[in-house]
Amino acid sequence: MRVLRTLAAIFGVTLLTLLLPATPASAVTPVTVVHTEHVKAGPYDVTLGFSVWPLRAMKSLDFTFTPDGGIAGKSGKLVLDGPGFKGGHEVEPLVRHPRERDDWGLDVRAFDAPGTYRIGFEIDGPAGHGAGALENLTVLDQPGPPIAASWVVCALPVLGLIALFAIAWRRVRPGRMAAAAPL
Repeated sequence: MRVLRTLAAIFGVTLLTLLLPATPASAVTPVTVVHTEHVKAGPYDVTLGFSVWPLRAMKSLDFTFTPDGGIAGKSGKLVLDGPGFKGGHEVEPLVRHPRERDDWGLDVRAFDAPGTYRIGFEIDGPAGHGAGALENLTVLDQPGPPIAASWVVCALPVLGLIALFAIAWRRVRPGRMAAAAPL
């Protein structure tokens, strides 16, 4: 009986030691908005928040879209136009940002190509239908080296490992050794 109590106490202390430090780590970090733009979409004023500024191609960032008065009772579409989209544009519904539940937004999104983009809105709400856009949003070149150069540098260790295995295989020659061994 005493052993069972000791084991239960050890299990309880271990469980608390594992779970208590995890609670602050599991908290959702809010989006840090470093730049904002304001757009008039019919009767609605929309604030666009960017987690990175200036924008660069192939660099992930968060977008938040906040209409005055909040998103309650409103719905809408997001229209993205620019060189990084197939067919030149992309249309999707405005949805809550996963980490900023009081705003619409895009989480961890990147523009695929540098150039000039347009972010448009179509909002339906109590004040009626509204449409507006942020025009001439410039996306700069990708930071760092070109992707092909990055892949070549990353592939060198793998190619070296394959060469090492090929050399070791040729030296050992497992097929020849099995054939030469007496039965």
